[in-house]
Amino acid sequence: MSTRLTSEDLYLFNEGSHFRLYKRLGAHLDVRDGNKGVSFTVWAPDARDVSVVGEFNSWQPDRNPLSPVEHSGIWEGFVPGAVLGQGYKYHIRSRASHYEVDKADPFAFRTEMPPNSASVVHDLAFEWHDKEWMNSRAAKNADNAPISIYEMHLGSWDKVHEDGGRSLHYRELAPRLIKYLHENGFTHVEFMPVMEHPYYGSWGYQTTSYFAPSARYGSPQDLMYLIDQLHLHGIGVILDWVPSHFATDEFALGYFDGTYVYEHADRRQGFHPDWGSFIFNYGRTEVQSFLISSAFFWLDVYHADGLRVDGVASMLYLDYSRQGGDWIPNKYGGKENVDAIEFLKRLNHEVGVAFPGTLPVAEESTSWAMVTRPPYIGGLGFRMKWDMGWMHDTLQYMALDPVFRKYHHHLLTFRMLYAYTENFVLPLSHDEVVHGKGSLLGKMNGDMWQKFANLRSLYGYMWSMPGKKLLFMGGEIAQWREWSHDDAVDWNLLDFDSHSGMQRWVRDLNKLYTEEGALHKFDFQQEGFEWIDCHDFDQSTFVFLRKGEAGDSPILVALNFTPVPRHNYRVGVPVPGEWIEVLNSDAASYWGSGVGNLGKVTTSKFSSHGHAQSLSLTLPPLAAVFLKGPASK
Repeated sequence: MSTRLTSEDLYLFNEGSHFRLYKRLGAHLDVRDGNKGVSFTVWAPDARDVSVVGEFNSWQPDRNPLSPVEHSGIWEGFVPGAVLGQGYKYHIRSRASHYEVDKADPFAFRTEMPPNSASVVHDLAFEWHDKEWMNSRAAKNADNAPISIYEMHLGSWDKVHEDGGRSLHYRELAPRLIKYLHENGFTHVEFMPVMEHPYYGSWGYQTTSYFAPSARYGSPQDLMYLIDQLHLHGIGVILDWVPSHFATDEFALGYFDGTYVYEHADRRQGFHPDWGSFIFNYGRTEVQSFLISSAFFWLDVYHADGLRVDGVASMLYLDYSRQGGDWIPNKYGGKENVDAIEFLKRLNHEVGVAFPGTLPVAEESTSWAMVTRPPYIGGLGFRMKWDMGWMHDTLQYMALDPVFRKYHHHLLTFRMLYAYTENFVLPLSHDEVVHGKGSLLGKMNGDMWQKFANLRSLYGYMWSMPGKKLLFMGGEIAQWREWSHDDAVDWNLLDFDSHSGMQRWVRDLNKLYTEEGALHKFDFQQEGFEWIDCHDFDQSTFVFLRKGEAGDSPILVALNFTPVPRHNYRVGVPVPGEWIEVLNSDAASYWGSGVGNLGKVTTSKFSSHGHAQSLSLTLPPLAAVFLKGPASK
């Protein structure tokens, strides 16, 4: 297929409507006048002149100059004899100043290994085998599907200890990760940003290449292989994507042609004070084409099943993390970033049209309304949003001594007042186990046994609540120390019953969540949830029903957040008969104390909680109990 720019390409690009720019800009194998080589195309609207430098010309400027293409701001040229695997950059002299710089290709498909920063001529040909998955994935990503996401950092999940402790490469990771995800029941994996980034400690959130995966773990085709294999084994792949800011390294996007091309010129709009990074100019049409093309690229070329959009709150508010006087109001005098809002609406609309069944997910930490509602009714158009409020409230509650939890009962009940205002994911992500925050296990109150029991009850509460699930690596084995990007997960902990029991608990939660329609079919609809008793603050207990469609068995969930067992605890239920205890976090197999209901409980004709029949339960200490009732009709 030709990579030559057409007049339509130029028009759509400058208009902000070209969403597959990766097929036109950047470096592409080409043949001109019978000569094989590479065509190079770059947007540098305020450059005086541009040339391509690389291994093919000993990095000498002006040997291979590019020519402006009409008045589009794009420069184009052909280098005969250039071949795959050669490094290159663009040598740019600014028209507006004496600025002269070598820049990496914004559309490069491959990069050198950091800290080297050159782009690499590369072809993305790959033979995919996941047609069956791609044709059916909409059902796996549907609102009524079980979605349990394992979030991970590629470089620190595991290490090759016999090779200097290096990270696993993409192809090495594939069989180990697939086996692990299957064994533990996760339906999706979310990779923290795979896009190239010069500083490893940024975890990928300080991006420099929006079309190239990190060379630290292998080639682009190696990443494609990993995703292909995950799909072949029925596992969805979500990629973190960062349109909220970009790295300031001189070789990258910032001050690209001696002017502010991708970012705002005014630091009050174009520089992020928290992250020390540049902010995209969302109102510039060519930047819209660039960013939406990047989103399309990962969904199209890499077959990603979703994009988790990082830092959405920082995009929505002009005063985000700024003091008075440090931000510029919008044209209406408000603090909302109108350009970013319109960009997000357009992004999600276009993604939904081009890639139906994929999952755009917002990491949005404020109460902005209708994040997961369609743009045509005023929403931002995401499919799901992280419930950061639930995460903060829940972790605050779990850190309390059980003696004081009755005074903070609302921290767990409040969530149901807003649970259906958005399509929520319940996240316990990497952000909660870094920067001195400690591990999830370390946040739990009590002695060692109580910490494990509390964490098991937390997971029981999380998996039983309406909403999809996300857990960061290490949480499933109750890692003691907080996450470090330099170290692997402490897999040796699985030699201890306490940690292997936690892993078994998460595995069984995932299995029940996936198998029982009552626990996932109405994650986003209020008919799937019913409080039985949310008022027993004095005993710090919570009891509720999860309900599915006709034919699905209801699931009764009872939670006791004190170390005191509750015997003969009466709970009203809507259906008479035998209720099977399908999960109990206090079971000995999970390193619990073994208190429970002997496998099942039968209703008696004592009315309670508005129901004609009830169960007399034993609630184990610091535990979650799941009971499966007779199927609905």
